[in-house]
Amino acid sequence: MLSRIKFAVVISSTFLTALLVIGAALGDNTSADGAYRQLSVYTEVLSRIKSDYVEEPDIKQVTAGALQGMLESLDPQSCYMTADQYKEYQKLKAAPQQGNVGLVISKRFGIVFILAAQPGSPAAKAGLGIGDQLEAIDSKATRDLPLPLTQALLNGPGGSTVALVVRRNRQTDNQEEITLTRAGIQVPPVTGKLLDDKVGYIEVRALTPGKAAEAAGVIRDLTRQGAQRLVLDLRGNAIGDVPEGLKLANLFVSDGLLAYLQGQKSPRKDFSADPSQAITKLPLVVIANRATSGGAEVTAAAILDRDRGKVVGEKTFGLAAEQKTINLDDGAAVILSVAKYYRPAGKAIQDGGVNPTLQVAEAPDADDDDDNPHTPNQGEKSPENDEVLKKAIELVKGAAPTAA
Repeated sequence: MLSRIKFAVVISSTFLTALLVIGAALGDNTSADGAYRQLSVYTEVLSRIKSDYVEEPDIKQVTAGALQGMLESLDPQSCYMTADQYKEYQKLKAAPQQGNVGLVISKRFGIVFILAAQPGSPAAKAGLGIGDQLEAIDSKATRDLPLPLTQALLNGPGGSTVALVVRRNRQTDNQEEITLTRAGIQVPPVTGKLLDDKVGYIEVRALTPGKAAEAAGVIRDLTRQGAQRLVLDLRGNAIGDVPEGLKLANLFVSDGLLAYLQGQKSPRKDFSADPSQAITKLPLVVIANRATSGGAEVTAAAILDRDRGKVVGEKTFGLAAEQKTINLDDGAAVILSVAKYYRPAGKAIQDGGVNPTLQVAEAPDADDDDDNPHTPNQGEKSPENDEVLKKAIELVKGAAPTAA
């Protein structure tokens, strides 16, 4: 019970500190008056905590929790690290890391969610996947950790182990302890195949450097095989950078704006298609899901907003921004999003993701691996075992054929 009270104190202080930011941003006065009014409320509550709380509180811990919550309330990538956390993070980042468990994670409302588990990774073999919650790493509660440190703790020497506490997506009442052995993870290659009715299928699971070029080779090969329509599968694509996503979009979009980057103190920077890099005009449908994020979202948004193709599946995660690390005088650090990527239509991807043209929820039970009942089978996809792909094919077949 006492721990719950402490947690409530931290949440309350977090909320009040967030009010300071919101009040300053939305207040009628451009001066600091509105911000100071919110700060006075926070100061009063903090004073009450010190004088009336059930026991002498750890004000340093309360303040750190408030700062962490304030930054995390802005977006999934902004965070505050105490001096000790930042020192540990820098140490982990500097150490040789030959292994990891293959998890891509994000944090919202204090909860660490698994976005994706890379195919063939220790995490995927353990049945972890989209929607599962990561509660602890080696006995450290993830609610108390900034996201960059949480990700760094998952990495380590190949062959070493890490103990996780997870809460399954469809078993929210139960926690499960899992020990994983870190290993070297290979980024999945871009794959393609020619389906019935001359539909070319391309699957891009990551957007690390060179993946757009790989996709170009697959598209050319499918065209030589006689493909007359294309389906681009970006489900689970949460690895890589926006520049690679722009290159992938440029393969399909021959001219005009693909995206732009802008922030409060960052002037707008446009990213336009290079006509020499476009390689196909074939009708196109993109498949996305709630794990599609970052560069893959930029690809999907560019194709959709430029009327180059449609999107089938689920609303994407919403994660495309540039960050800046700010070192503080006491050794702590703030990682702050300073610019967002915007769709050609003018909407920030981080604010709302990409809504599909045709929404089709995935059915993870349809092709589960017998050994890992919580993870969809990563084997060969086909319209017979993949309802989303089936709908994408139906949609792209309805498009008028064009020259490659």
